[in-house]
Amino acid sequence: MTTSKGSVRIIGGQHRGRRLQFTDQGGDLRPSGDRLRETLFNWLQFEIRGRRVLDLFAGSGVLGAEALSRGAASAVLVEKKRERASDLTRQLQPLFGATLRVECADALTWLARGAPPAPFDLAFIDPPYDLGLVPPACDALERGGWLSREALIYVETRRHDPAPAVPVNWHLEKEKLGGDVRACLYRRQPDAPNAPS
Repeated sequence: MTTSKGSVRIIGGQHRGRRLQFTDQGGDLRPSGDRLRETLFNWLQFEIRGRRVLDLFAGSGVLGAEALSRGAASAVLVEKKRERASDLTRQLQPLFGATLRVECADALTWLARGAPPAPFDLAFIDPPYDLGLVPPACDALERGGWLSREALIYVETRRHDPAPAVPVNWHLEKEKLGGDVRACLYRRQPDAPNAPS
């Protein structure tokens, strides 16, 4: 198993320029690059403040951290690997305090436990590419009551793979292809025909 160390930088908001360190065991961690994150958060610039955020496959934690730095009300980061989850807590809790919660859990298992008291307004879905996790994660979010009425959902997949399968009531608002990445931003349309009840 390969192990490498790296860092990512928060690029906007209160903690702009702050570096987050990470250890990648197994080579499955690929933090979103600065340019892609700049595009994503330009898309979201009027949608962040005061929102409840879910970073479902947190990895380096940079998407959730970026959202909190830019004024999100709270963020839950779900990370399966214990050492990585501990790193997220150690680095991000001092910055964000009670607005941040790190859950050490398998994302799909965690979603199966039942929806939170209040749904999320923004969800990030950026799992390892080759595990087929996007469709079941999207389906679990939609059917489990995890998302607010017009929530935004960011999905990142490999560029040359087929477009991700998402619930029928998720409307594609933005898409960017760059390098090996397909980045898609969806908005829930709860009144769309055939939307899950």
